[in-house]
Amino acid sequence: MPALIDVAGLTKSYGRKRGVIDLSFQVAEAEVFGFLGPNGAGKTTTIRLLMALLFRDSGRASIKGLDCWRQSVAVKRVVGYLPGELALDENLTGGQILAYFANLRGGVDEVYLNQLISRLDLDASRRFRHYSHGNKQKVGLIQAFMHRPRLLILDEPTSGLDPVARHEVISEFMDVLRDESRSILFSSHNTVDVERISDTIAFIDRGRIVECSNKEDFLDRWRRIQVQLPPGTALPDLPNIVHRQIDGHFVTLTTNQFSEGLQALIGPHVTGIQRMNLEEIFVANVMHHREARGQ
Repeated sequence: MPALIDVAGLTKSYGRKRGVIDLSFQVAEAEVFGFLGPNGAGKTTTIRLLMALLFRDSGRASIKGLDCWRQSVAVKRVVGYLPGELALDENLTGGQILAYFANLRGGVDEVYLNQLISRLDLDASRRFRHYSHGNKQKVGLIQAFMHRPRLLILDEPTSGLDPVARHEVISEFMDVLRDESRSILFSSHNTVDVERISDTIAFIDRGRIVECSNKEDFLDRWRRIQVQLPPGTALPDLPNIVHRQIDGHFVTLTTNQFSEGLQALIGPHVTGIQRMNLEEIFVANVMHHREARGQ
């Protein structure tokens, strides 16, 4: 089955300011794709390119086979988009803003819209300027969800939300995916959210994708190995070690390709093997690639 989002060699620069460099990735039908990176890594630039809010320097990108720039109007019909920064009329109420977006789309299911408003606990009668940041984010999320789009593209969707609202938003993601024709691409610097709901994760740092893989593959491959070496003993040359920390006779190895064969190469001096969570994997992965590029 063709990819729902297909990106190849996508590059955008801002003169001396870093943009994104040679990005390539795909998002499949019924997939949650987490775009994980620190602030300024290129997540928002990538999403704005997909939504044709920026024009590429080179490369290509399509959504459902539609060119993101030449067929941007058609793309927007199948996408629910939440920008990283909402620019909405401060004098309108939340309900008026949602009604405006509903009219732009030729109408939406009012029952479903009211369910979203209730579920995210939004007071739709208040003016937008009186909302907290979290409630403004809820307005943006509801307008992205309310037409039941085939694809959601969300830039930092849980930013500014309290824990209860974050839980509701993530639960809504999962409800959307119960329809197997729907997919989500979302950016975040929150590894907990990404680890909880993503099927596939792309790590982005300084404008480049560091690695892109199935979440379970990340969690299965990465390990920390504790080793205690007797005096006069040295470790042999080992493959797939991305970091080593030495404290006297105690060595901690970080590997991105754990296997029983690697453990056998280390020998009888292994004292412990620990799985890593996504945040630990992300930090180790990014630092390893920065060192490899001399940055």
